[in-house]
Amino acid sequence: MDSSVHKPRRFRAIFISDLHLGTRRTQSGLLLDFLRDTESDYLYIVGDLIDSWSLKRHWYWDQKQNDVIQKLLRKGRKGARVIYIPGNHDENFREFCGHRFGRVAVLHETVHHAINGKRYLVLHGDKFDSVIYFASWLAKAGDWAYERIMDFNVVVMWFRRRLGLGHWSLSAYLKHKVKKAVEFISRFEEVVVREARARDCQGVICGHIHTPDNRMIDGIHYLNDGDWVESCTALVEHLDGAWEILTWKSAEAKPVAQPAAPLAAKSRRADPFGQMALVP
Repeated sequence: MDSSVHKPRRFRAIFISDLHLGTRRTQSGLLLDFLRDTESDYLYIVGDLIDSWSLKRHWYWDQKQNDVIQKLLRKGRKGARVIYIPGNHDENFREFCGHRFGRVAVLHETVHHAINGKRYLVLHGDKFDSVIYFASWLAKAGDWAYERIMDFNVVVMWFRRRLGLGHWSLSAYLKHKVKKAVEFISRFEEVVVREARARDCQGVICGHIHTPDNRMIDGIHYLNDGDWVESCTALVEHLDGAWEILTWKSAEAKPVAQPAAPLAAKSRRADPFGQMALVP
């Protein structure tokens, strides 16, 4: 057997969100590396696959982004159950919720039955963002400002590379330092946890705020899979039931795993496709 042949890492389930394809800021090259290096029984795309807001302002679509779409579809053809939950940036795809395209199901939200026997509510999370829900124009203005920050971050990164320094995200720094941003993230987490409890779920998996996390909040397992613009993270459920957030840095580098919550695994496998009740 040729030991040089690379074998993809296998997981029970993979959750990714906030790819923002259709923008220059998406890390489509790293995402392709991740998709090529991993396999799973279930693949959840938890919103903002395509950034329709940005595409309406100016068209941008390169070959790598096209390759990402083809790779995701190929995952389904090769046997993975692909679940696509549109977010606010790709809300135009919500009209297809309730339909299946081959092995790809499009849903508003769903419940993932983990191998540890627990129920996890899976949703993008934008419906709990009061700014988007009550004033979409303000959310889009904020999105424009976010793009300008990301443009400036390109300049910052150029200088850092010249100085031999590593990756640094200006927008992530601002989110952690600006009091209002920290308060918003905290309120967002509290609301989605409350929703999970109301749905009789023991955990919640979401995206939207581009802040990967894996922790217990008031007895509910809160998991945010991050994004593929800044953090380049994915949430994975291992075959033994353990949860991890993987940070993908490059094709050569090994993924960096954040500590997983200590959850006991049970030898029970559930089929989310068989229990996908649509949420009105």
